[in-house]
Amino acid sequence: MEFSVVFQSILIITIMIFIGVVLSKTFPFNEDTRKLFISLIVNVAMPCIILSSIFKVEINKDTFKLMVLVFCLSIVINSIGIALGWSITKVFYKDSNKKRELAILSGLGNTGFIGIPLCATLIGPEGALFAAIFDAGVDFVIWTVGALILQKNSRFDLKTLKSMINVPTIAIVLGLGTAYFNIKPPILMIELTSQLAALATPIAMIYIGVLIMTLKASKVRESGSQIWVPLSVKLIILPLTVLLLIHVYAFNPVINQTILVQSMMPTLTLASILFSKYSADEGMGAITTILSTIISLSTIPLMLYVVNMFFVF
Repeated sequence: MEFSVVFQSILIITIMIFIGVVLSKTFPFNEDTRKLFISLIVNVAMPCIILSSIFKVEINKDTFKLMVLVFCLSIVINSIGIALGWSITKVFYKDSNKKRELAILSGLGNTGFIGIPLCATLIGPEGALFAAIFDAGVDFVIWTVGALILQKNSRFDLKTLKSMINVPTIAIVLGLGTAYFNIKPPILMIELTSQLAALATPIAMIYIGVLIMTLKASKVRESGSQIWVPLSVKLIILPLTVLLLIHVYAFNPVINQTILVQSMMPTLTLASILFSKYSADEGMGAITTILSTIISLSTIPLMLYVVNMFFVF
């Protein structure tokens, strides 16, 4: 990885977030506008990134094996993050009633909104493909491990399974299906998905910029005594753990880079929505998401700089 590319990508992301901050003054941010942003990102831009990445990469038997490996690694890495968050919270806040929220916020990152576009920029189409598979692993953990932790009855049922069926997941299945059966999509479809995929980063970053302006100081102070746990685990401890993992097992260089970048992502953007669904503290989810996103603008390039200084990929 070229550090100059990393720095330029983070700088562009910062500018886009700032544009969102400015635009937040020009329209009311309510439930309808929030749903519009999320719908465009989740149902249009993200599926097109996935399809575009698959269309641009020559997928063979070996590539499929690597994709399965990345999916499994994603499940392991995210589960480790959740376990670390739970353990640290139990040590420092034994009587806290926010263990569930803090554990989820520690393990699950913004591997879709930020991770896939960043991997596409830093590593190329193959990196974007593996990043999409990693994100599919995150979705799997959200609606299995995450749902089980957040549900009071801790039961995996048909409703939970149905929640795993979403547009990005369908895009992965369709894309892999076309690759497996060697179906070449029309040039029009390739060009369309490529152009729509370009919407992902700008819309997601502008959305985060708008979200920043909803942050209330009183709520930050209320949750501030505990959210250092997910911030430290998600942005520092988990990436260092992944760095140790890839140093020991020495996977494919592209996979090494992809899972390392994905492990550095800030907390899941949809955390507050997930918490709301299971009657958890959605305010803590929103605050942690925003603060981790802001802090990650410094930690991501710093961590990658350290990696480039001391490790060779």
